[in-house]
Order: sequence, then C-alpha cells, then structure tokens
Amino acid sequence: MRYSREHKLETHARIVRKASVRLREKGTHGIGVADLMKEAGLTHGGFYAHFDSREALVIEAFAHAMERSTDRWRKLAEQTAPDKRLATIVDSYLTAIHRDDPGHGCAIPTLGAEIARVAMEIEKLSLFAGDRVIGVDDITALVPDARATTIFALVNALGRRDRARALGILDTLTREGEYLPLALAFLSTQFRMALVAREAGLKSAQMIQGHFSRQGVPMWGSRAEQVYQTVSKFSQPQLERALELIYKADKGLRDARPDDRIVMETFIMELVR
Repeated sequence: MRYSREHKLETHARIVRKASVRLREKGTHGIGVADLMKEAGLTHGGFYAHFDSREALVIEAFAHAMERSTDRWRKLAEQTAPDKRLATIVDSYLTAIHRDDPGHGCAIPTLGAEIARVAMEIEKLSLFAGDRVIGVDDITALVPDARATTIFALVNALGRRDRARALGILDTLTREGEYLPLALAFLSTQFRMALVAREAGLKSAQMIQGHFSRQGVPMWGSRAEQVYQTVSKFSQPQLERALELIYKADKGLRDARPDDRIVMETFIMELVR
C-alpha cells in the first residue's frame, strides 16, 4: 500500500515526537528503535524509511526538544513585561511540574552529563592530535564505540576483512536492540548497489548518485558515498559471494525458531575467512 507524502511526513513527525520524549526522560541511550516504533504504532521495519540511522533520529529528537523549549520561553517573554521576563522564565523552569515530567520539559538537565562527556572527548582529541587535523582513525582509537552503532560500520569492518571488529559491532547492534533481519536487509541493499556500480564502472560517489537517479532511484549524497566506499573495498567476486551468503542468512532468519544472532555471526564468519 502506497501512502501520500503528507502521511509519510506526519508519521516521521510522530516518531520524532515520541523519541523526543524518550530522549528527555532517559537520555540518548533511552531511544531504542524497536520499542519506539512499537510505541508509535508502527513496525520496526519501517524505521529506515524515515531515518538513515538511530543517530539521525537522536539529532532530530534533540532539535525538536530544544525548539519546544525555546518556543515556550518565547511565548512567556512575549506575555511578560520586559523587566520581568527573565524571572518569569526562571520561575516557570524551576517548578515541581517541570521536575516531575522531564519528558515534556527541557532536554539539557537529562543530557547534561552526556554533554560534559562529549566536551571531555573533544579535549582529549585536541591533546591527542595537537596541531594535526583530526581523522576518523583518531576518533576510533580514542572512542572505540563512536562509529559502532550504525549498520554501515558493519559493512566497513567486513570490507576490511576485520572479523573481530565485525563481531564486536554485531554485539553493539544486539545490545542496542537492533532488529537484525533489518540490518541484513540494509546489507543486502548496500551490496546490490555496490555490485551494480562496479559492473557499470562507476568511479565516484557523484557518478553513483547520478546513475541511480537516472534509473529512478533517488539517492542522497551520503548514501552514494557509502555505496562508493563498499565498491572500493570489495572485488566483484567478493560482492557476488556476499550476496549469496546474505541469501543464505536471510533464509536462516526465516526458519521457525531462528537465533538471529547466531545466523548473523555465521554470515560474518563465512564472509570474512
């Protein structure tokens, strides 16, 4: 069933609103994709039709929370005499209602500790690098899990033939409640696009984006870059073998009582050997 653009936008906004409440109640780690989609009355599989990653949702949820707070403060200021505006905003902030209902309040108190942690990591990076430009490898070295919460990190690890890293990322995805059949579906799409790009001789993310757009498959620049990175890390035979293993893993996930984690571990072990 095809939905209108307006329906998709409203669904997107509803997910962001639900996530914004969770974010203010429990912090960034309180946003679990499976539980959130269930709470929004949607299936888990629909998440990636709206967001590229869990991190993208967290960013939108935080922006929504801050917009709600600033709108509320702006309205209070407009209704109050100029010399009493600050006191009025402070009084409305320091209330038992605000304290007892964090999910509909300001995001800063809940995220304060996480913001402080980010500031410490930035300071560590500056001390670590000195005057040198910071690279992805620097961040990975200092914060090993910084990139491990995206499914694409699994593609990168597999591309490097890094079995230990791939299994570690699988641990992270499992711990964060990622729906593993959906992760496999993402991998399937990624490898299929990469195989098409390699067979077509596409040499850059821009060429990949243009090629798929002409085929009626709209693609963000960031997604085209992901596909290009996969093309650069896998030979054509490796891409073809990856798709065979994905088919095998997908069949395993459809068994009567599958252990999703074991199926995915087997897939990783067979691909990276």
